[in-house]
Amino acid sequence: MADSNNFKPFVAPDVKMKEFTVKSIVLGCIFGIIFGAATVYLALKAGLTVTASIPIAVIAITLGRKFFKTTILENNIIQTTGSAGETIAGGVAFTLPGFLFLSAAGSADYFDYITIFILAIFGGILGTLMMIPLRRALIVKEHGILPYPEGTACGDVLIAGEKGGEFAKTAFYGLGFAFVYAILQKILHIIAETPFYMTKQANKFFPSARVSADITPEYMGIGYIIGPRIGGVLVGGGVLAWLAIIPLLATLVPADVIASQLVKLGYLASLTTPGGQGGWDPATHTFANYSSAIYYAYVRQIAAGTVAAGGFIALIKTIPTIISSFKGSISSLGREGVEVKAADVPRTERDLNIKVVLIGSILLVLLMAFLPQLPGNSIGQKLLIGLLVVIFGAFFVTVSSRIVGLIGTSNNPISGMTIATLMGTCLVFIAIGWTGQVYAPMALVVGGMICIAAANAGGTSQDLKSGYIVGATPRHQQIALFIGAIVSSIVIGLTIKFLDKPTADMISKGMAPNAHAIGSIYFPAPQSTLMATLINGILGSKLDWQFIVVGVFLAITMELCGIKSLSFAIGAYLPLSTTLPIFIGSAIRGIVDQQKKKKNIHVSAEEEELGKGNLFATGLVAGGAVAGVVIAVLAGIDATGPLMSRLNLEEGMSSALGQGGYFALAVAFFAFMGYVLYRIARQQQKVEL
Repeated sequence: MADSNNFKPFVAPDVKMKEFTVKSIVLGCIFGIIFGAATVYLALKAGLTVTASIPIAVIAITLGRKFFKTTILENNIIQTTGSAGETIAGGVAFTLPGFLFLSAAGSADYFDYITIFILAIFGGILGTLMMIPLRRALIVKEHGILPYPEGTACGDVLIAGEKGGEFAKTAFYGLGFAFVYAILQKILHIIAETPFYMTKQANKFFPSARVSADITPEYMGIGYIIGPRIGGVLVGGGVLAWLAIIPLLATLVPADVIASQLVKLGYLASLTTPGGQGGWDPATHTFANYSSAIYYAYVRQIAAGTVAAGGFIALIKTIPTIISSFKGSISSLGREGVEVKAADVPRTERDLNIKVVLIGSILLVLLMAFLPQLPGNSIGQKLLIGLLVVIFGAFFVTVSSRIVGLIGTSNNPISGMTIATLMGTCLVFIAIGWTGQVYAPMALVVGGMICIAAANAGGTSQDLKSGYIVGATPRHQQIALFIGAIVSSIVIGLTIKFLDKPTADMISKGMAPNAHAIGSIYFPAPQSTLMATLINGILGSKLDWQFIVVGVFLAITMELCGIKSLSFAIGAYLPLSTTLPIFIGSAIRGIVDQQKKKKNIHVSAEEEELGKGNLFATGLVAGGAVAGVVIAVLAGIDATGPLMSRLNLEEGMSSALGQGGYFALAVAFFAFMGYVLYRIARQQQKVEL
């Protein structure tokens, strides 16, 4: 990679070209809304996200060139504005649903639209705000050292599109395919959503083992994008949980003991009340679904310990990077005043003034202190929360930017940073005498905003790298990121509230109409549940530490085996129905890569990002997730309930084919989608960079 001193952007600094225009901002906001909503859906359902910058850039190139006559700099603003929605949505979905799972009385009341909206905006703005003084130090000065892989790939996409490359056809094809598949599956129910096979509890050799798969387009697309290594580790965690630990505990632990544990955790009202997780029958002292009962009673706590330890291990590994990047940020602040005072600053070096960072940070603290929607009994308490947010934010934004510069946004240990923030915040609270569950919502506010800020800082860094490569104006990108954060936050909160409302289908399967869909089997929200579990445990001393400790040593075991424990832990925490289809998508990627290797076909990382397989998989993710959000919104509107019920063909299909035949038909549809992905991935995309 070229040295920063000799680097020349695609659009020279002295070239005047349309960049920060109304159409670029409006298009960027539209994409931010779409991908933000889709990311919320994926994060709550699978605990995973995928980067939106490249698909937005691909779509912007095609639509912009064909219908809006946009320039390369306008296309860059479109993807910059749009990408803010995806990063903020991930941070929100990973933390703020934790309000539902805290033990504090009234904590769930903070899970309302206004509070989510405020925290999403504040966290998003903080992430971009803190990146302003770091751009020159990390993006420019270390151009030859920090590659920022997604940002570099996105910049290459924009340049290739300017040269006439056609990439969006494949992505749109995948999006359309996924949308049609989703209609067949989620509206008409011709395709079963979760085919499964489970052994009986009475099975002598292998009791209550369950294999299931949510055979959706987005999971297959995610699997292909992340590849066989991560996909294999994810499903490995699920295999251990569902085919090893659960059958073992089903053999050893009596049903009454499992039920007592579910009562303790709040998953079952009482030992004399039927229902709850696993379908408890107090008359027969049995469960309808032992695997689900054991999963919620024991496995999720073990996996929570594994996730916590995995996040810390990932954070510890980056300590040298943390120290060097923090030193670099401090020194860059010292140089900033001299550089900005230069008489003629080139267009490509014009950042927002450092005063924006200082004034913005002060306003953020004051707003948090006086807004009544945020938890806290006094202005003093809220001021402390605001100060902790700014302090942790300045630190972890630097960390996040440096890490994504080295290993990419997908590998950014956001969970580890959030866990560290939560534990640090709880320790501060304990040190000043704030103990008990009443302070739990305040701790979650700090952790949630840092998670959002760190996630958005990683995305912002990649956007600024793309801009540096194509020759964008940094201040225009920074303003676009602020706009994108505000607009996308409007829809992120709405999406979360819609998804949290049980649909008619969920109610027909036993969920109470006033229950929360988030936290259920439909939207497990694994990271949010973990954050709440940690806060409850530290401040309330109610954590079953024996299970957490087992999980911690499971993570250590994985690391000693050379396996990334955080990916494994997430796989153990999620249902196997989530990780198995992701693994199938990753296996297809592995087969395609192996065939390319046999044919001695070698492609660069940038070319791989633009390959037909990746683009079609991106379309599957976007189409499936967007369709899921649209269908959830429609189902959440009471007036559409009868219509959705009339369109549901599941009962007729099951009667005609039997459950086994109905499941087999669904597996055949999923296999066909995998075959289409495989055939398209084998085709060579002509990439002109």
